Amino acid sequence: MSAALSRIRLGMVGGGEGAFIGAVHRIAARLDDHYTLVAGALASTPAKAQRSGRALGLADDRIYSDYAAMAQAETARPDGIEVVAIVTPNHLHAPVATAFLKAGIHVICDKPVTTTSRDAKKLIALAKKTKRVFAVTHNYSGYPMVRHARQMVRDGALGELRVVQVEYAQEWLTEALEKTGQKQAGWRTDPSRSGAGGAIGDIGTHAHHLAGFVTGLELESVCADLSRFVRGRALDDNAQVMLRFRGGARGLLWASQVAPGNQNNLRLRVFGSKGGLDWCQEQPNQLRWSPFGQPTQTIERATGAANAAAARVSRIPSGHPEGYLEGFATLYAEIAQAIRAARRGGAKGDKAAHFPTLDDGLKGVEFIEAVVKSSKRGGRWVPLSR
Repeated sequence: MSAALSRIRLGMVGGGEGAFIGAVHRIAARLDDHYTLVAGALASTPAKAQRSGRALGLADDRIYSDYAAMAQAETARPDGIEVVAIVTPNHLHAPVATAFLKAGIHVICDKPVTTTSRDAKKLIALAKKTKRVFAVTHNYSGYPMVRHARQMVRDGALGELRVVQVEYAQEWLTEALEKTGQKQAGWRTDPSRSGAGGAIGDIGTHAHHLAGFVTGLELESVCADLSRFVRGRALDDNAQVMLRFRGGARGLLWASQVAPGNQNNLRLRVFGSKGGLDWCQEQPNQLRWSPFGQPTQTIERATGAANAAAARVSRIPSGHPEGYLEGFATLYAEIAQAIRAARRGGAKGDKAAHFPTLDDGLKGVEFIEAVVKSSKRGGRWVPLSR
């Protein structure tokens, strides 16, 4: 294999023992065989970092307990990492990304990309200066039928877009799980680590990104009501947001982590002058298409009915579900194209390949800030900052 096509050397910050999302990123990175994990600062304590690194087969001299030391050491190595995956709690995203960008290393970061729009704008400036790839893992944009829906909108099948309904409902924080010592609940409900948004930051940003990714609409303003239903909880666990888009379309976004009966119920409905689309993450292979005045159709992934945008990111035959892990892997595969293009001195990759960038990350943080501001003002309309 040529150097230009060889596996990309990947590092990871966060994601050690007991962490869910780190394992997801590692599986996604390996699924299409584009990356090799060679280094990591997987935990903040030396003992845990060593255990985590050895369990993954990392060399002892490439297991770090400090991300800044990792960035410095890896950039000095001839075989140092080319890209780092950041899978830490939110408050660490900006400082970790800054350290690796300054070291000349590409970045793949979990969402939200930072806890403030000011920090996101600083990262944008730094990424432009260093000319590094910076991707944000809004993984639902990698699902084949989401790509199909996006292409239908762009082809004009729905006509003029009028209404966007998006919801992301979960049940896992219905009780005060954070008080039991559960790691994931602990940091996600802590403003010092999660930022200003609870459910709106954790899952509401996914709903916000999905709506924009499929429709191409730019959000103009929001009117929000954030709730903390669990007594003593410091951040919102339920969000109801009205949306106004540039051009006149309207929408509603509901994000809740206190909705019993919902495990990971992300759903998007888009209605235009010619028809409507309906997609649910828990049934990822199907997209319901309702052309106005005609019977509703169910379009299946990996069949003749799926368009080229869906087909290019499908891996397995129809009848086999392709979802969460594969969606992540699609982003990793398309990020790999950008990194290999950078290896070739910035040569352009596949025009059909795309992944969420720092600009998408900034939009997500600005969305959180506008929602929080609107709710604090009693549900007044708040414009987006751009």
